[in-house]
Amino acid sequence: MRSLLSVVLYLGSATASALPGWGGPSYDPPEHGGGHAGGNNNVWDLEKFSALVAFGDSYTDDSRFLYFYTNNGSAPPVGWISPPNNNSADGGYPWPDYVHWYTGARIYNYAVNGASCTNDISPRYFAGINGNFPDIEHYEVPAWIADSKYVAPDGTKALDTPQDETVYSMWIGTNELDIGEMLTDSQVPGTNISTYMDCVFEQLQRIYDNGARYFVLQNVQPLQLTPLVAAPENGGVGPNHYWPDKPDNLTAISLKMMQMVWGCNEIYQYRTPFELLVAKKFPGARFALMDMYGLVLDIWNNPTEYLNGTAPANNTGFINHCSLDGLTCVRQESPDSYLWYDESHPSEQTDRIIARTFVDVVKGTSKWATYWSS
Repeated sequence: MRSLLSVVLYLGSATASALPGWGGPSYDPPEHGGGHAGGNNNVWDLEKFSALVAFGDSYTDDSRFLYFYTNNGSAPPVGWISPPNNNSADGGYPWPDYVHWYTGARIYNYAVNGASCTNDISPRYFAGINGNFPDIEHYEVPAWIADSKYVAPDGTKALDTPQDETVYSMWIGTNELDIGEMLTDSQVPGTNISTYMDCVFEQLQRIYDNGARYFVLQNVQPLQLTPLVAAPENGGVGPNHYWPDKPDNLTAISLKMMQMVWGCNEIYQYRTPFELLVAKKFPGARFALMDMYGLVLDIWNNPTEYLNGTAPANNTGFINHCSLDGLTCVRQESPDSYLWYDESHPSEQTDRIIARTFVDVVKGTSKWATYWSS
């Protein structure tokens, strides 16, 4: 679980305007079954990309959690659009903002820092908002549904999301697998990776039922390589402001995370086509499963091909170093040289790479995606 003080520091510095040793030195994606893997294809037939609706956690959040924090835990009003945030969890702008700048697409960002798919599995209380971190099931999806139906007094719709031009993304899982949850066996009793995956597809179903037809489902990145849980030879850190009482066996922690991440991604790889092609739950929909694991691992294995700061490319260190109590933080120079922003989050440079890859996924031409249609 993220410490209270760590989140306060992140929020307090944010402006609303302006997470291979255990990863393996190479990565062989699962065999692609059904649909089409990468390249040009006739499965993903999106002709125009004009809007992105994003769901997720701190890896995607812009300013939505900041609103909760600065308004005593109250949610944004219906029709509120999350503004850009140049000090998000990556230390700069998050990846959806770059998708907008690369394509001109409108961005409707419902991701919330600290979110899980459902608090029925991973509830985590945060005193700064007098409640649990908002989740996808009980907050993000309902907020989007309400906004999608909202018309202002002047007749203006809150969202401009034509069905055949809008892509819906979901990147969730970090907090489910994190400290205070499955990594430390602290989730709600009786829940596990399978119930977390059930939640993901249940929320996709609700989004579909409200009109969505083009989905990018992002799998879990190699969390076992984040400094927070990496093995020592891969830059893993001991006790820190996120995990002050971290145990000494860093290797065992990293190995457990690797096993959970691989399990999640295997389920994504095979359950996605099952839901579309066998269970037929999404008639007329198009799905792209974006391989965040493979992409981030490729950056880790080939940092000089991706990281372009003035300092040497750095795939194990991180930019923002804080004291154990989180009161003092110092950022390293040349942030574009780093894969990680802090012990848990990708850097802004990594988010630029994610955004460029996401644009290719939406074009239907990315080697980092598998495409299916129902």
